[in-house]
Amino acid sequence: MKLDQAIQERRSIRGFTDEPVSRELLEEIIALANRAPSSMNTQPWHLHVLTGEPLERVRQGNTERMLGGVPPTREIEDYGAYQGEHRKRQIEIAVQLFEAMGIERDDKERRQDWVMRGFRQFDAPVSIVVCFDRELLNNTIAHFDTGAMTYGLVLAAWSRGLGAVINGQGIMQSPVVREVANIPEDQVILTCVALGWPDDEFVANSVISRRRPISNTARFLGFDD
Repeated sequence: MKLDQAIQERRSIRGFTDEPVSRELLEEIIALANRAPSSMNTQPWHLHVLTGEPLERVRQGNTERMLGGVPPTREIEDYGAYQGEHRKRQIEIAVQLFEAMGIERDDKERRQDWVMRGFRQFDAPVSIVVCFDRELLNNTIAHFDTGAMTYGLVLAAWSRGLGAVINGQGIMQSPVVREVANIPEDQVILTCVALGWPDDEFVANSVISRRRPISNTARFLGFDD
């Protein structure tokens, strides 16, 4: 698949088949993502790839804590509630997804189930926990670098027929993830990526989030009209 095609066609996948993903294929994808640029070639990222029993333990722990009223615990600074244009875009994609799934505004049960899918890693066969070196916790460039690698990861997966969604919900109960995955204390949990073979019958997988036009994104200075 050409790069242009992967970038244009990639979308977040939130429904997966039960078909496993081989370690060989995952290593191939990670090797490509590992080519991401980083400040001074620092390469601050670390990946913990979970499947099978360890992943089920994370799902169970996340679900039990959330349903039990345990407040989310993330290891990076929480951004809080979005406001203004960011909030509008957040609502827009939620509306797109709920409309695709036929979830009505007053259907509290199905809305709750949708939220819990995120804490279950969207029932994907693989979850990749994305971390970076703790000594760079207050270095926002390390966050940027790790984000670049994560985008490379989902693009590489898409180019090989896999689907993925970058999923902050999956690590909102970070103590569970850290314990099950035995993540070293010198690493900070940033996010996770739910990954697997897309379920073509899961209608939300067809949703494509809308993008701002270039005129609303970029300014050009010094160019001849």
